[in-house]
Amino acid sequence: MSTLDSLPGWVAQHRDTMVQDLSDYVSAETPSDDKNLLNQGLQWIEGWLRRRIGDPASRRMVDGGELGDIAILDYPADDDAGPWVTALCHYDTVWSAGTLADWPATVDGDRFTGPGAFDMKGGLIQLVWAMKAAASLGLPRPNLRLVLNGDEEIGSPVSRPVIEEEVVRGESVLVFEASAHGALKTARKGVGIFQVQVRGEEAHAGLDPDAGVSAIDEIARLVLELHGAADLEAGTTLNVGLLKGGTRTNVKAGLATANLDVRVSSDEEAQRINGVLAGLTPHNAKASVEVTGGWNRPVMVRSEDTASLFGEALAVAGELGFPLEETSVGGASDGNFAAALGLPVLDGLGAVGDGAHARTEWISIDGMLERTCLAAGLLAGLSAAAKEPVALAQGGRS
Repeated sequence: MSTLDSLPGWVAQHRDTMVQDLSDYVSAETPSDDKNLLNQGLQWIEGWLRRRIGDPASRRMVDGGELGDIAILDYPADDDAGPWVTALCHYDTVWSAGTLADWPATVDGDRFTGPGAFDMKGGLIQLVWAMKAAASLGLPRPNLRLVLNGDEEIGSPVSRPVIEEEVVRGESVLVFEASAHGALKTARKGVGIFQVQVRGEEAHAGLDPDAGVSAIDEIARLVLELHGAADLEAGTTLNVGLLKGGTRTNVKAGLATANLDVRVSSDEEAQRINGVLAGLTPHNAKASVEVTGGWNRPVMVRSEDTASLFGEALAVAGELGFPLEETSVGGASDGNFAAALGLPVLDGLGAVGDGAHARTEWISIDGMLERTCLAAGLLAGLSAAAKEPVALAQGGRS
């Protein structure tokens, strides 16, 4: 059986093919809001998976309705024994159809650019080539369940229950989202998306200034209150990113809305923010306030099991001869769902680069090769023996 020493050389030999795979994948546009393109993209992925690592032992599809479908693909180990590991990869991107027309997949030295390359198409390329490397070099790996969803960039509204159902059937969860400047993500904030709506009373602003109630005046006061509820030391941010209201400059606004993004690092802070939202009251008693929305993703806490999982990745990186760090980030992913169920989750195993959701999005090709080796080595370590069962929340597997 081969050791990890043979990985870098083998992966380097396939550099050009890996880059071509990424180029082909990025060139298959998969915006979250285009079902037809999402279907085509998933069809491309499944065909490519068959060419690279063969047919899955089992395949289950969940209809996403107007959103992207979810594919659950099982790739058992050769001996079909030992632990199951779940890999989470979303195939949708934030980039609208037609973006490739003026921003095609491009290679410039070590840099690969293109819509969705960093977030997170590069991650799937790395995972699949890690599995191919393991098969070619005789490296062990655990049974692997790959979950592909097409609605992550809009909060995973359809795929969340599917993800929660699938991850509890395994021991560890690996998320191939992009790294944070090379660091793996062992903690993520919880995210809430809310809308605050104020109803006022319209009146002529010039002829009858004492009449009516301005919903815009009311919402402006509430925005200051909401922003004042942030606690950066506790990791809590609140941001009203969108305001709408009114009909004319000479009419007191009868309706105004504020769209609010909330990030928290603990369940205690989430409960505090719930209290803040529940306590919003209008300055003028004639106005009314309504809050809708909710918590989109729970907090991903750095548990002892997650810390241990990072320790395994750190040991692999050390054996391969490169440094590896961990970090906590404000963004959320599908890994948050798994962590809330009590599972060890290692996130950020994807591309090394920068510029998520921006035209500056890029990944390092050398980094892609390095992280492919890391993924193969980590899978080999996770296959050695089944881990001690972990206690799961919400009636999960133990």
